Amino acid sequence: MSVDEKTVRRIAHLARIAVTDEEVPHLQGELNAILSFVEQLNEVNVEGVEPMTSVTPMVMKKRQDGVTDGGYPEKIVQNAPATEDNFFLVPKVVE
Repeated sequence: MSVDEKTVRRIAHLARIAVTDEEVPHLQGELNAILSFVEQLNEVNVEGVEPMTSVTPMVMKKRQDGVTDGGYPEKIVQNAPATEDNFFLVPKVVE
């Protein structure tokens, strides 16, 4: 797969990057080099390889999921600039 100038300009537009006409050929070469490297990865035999999220075997620490009411609403809202009945008051942002 290769990238043409039109695609480079579109990628730059989507990324909100200002690209001059002189920079387009260089970026085109860079993107094509990246894509050719990714295509090389398709040649690697990964049959029988388990997907992993880390290079070291790890087990996530889990805790029991318990629902509570908190039990101290006064402490939660004590630093709020405005409250009413232990709820935060915020300015209206939508008309």
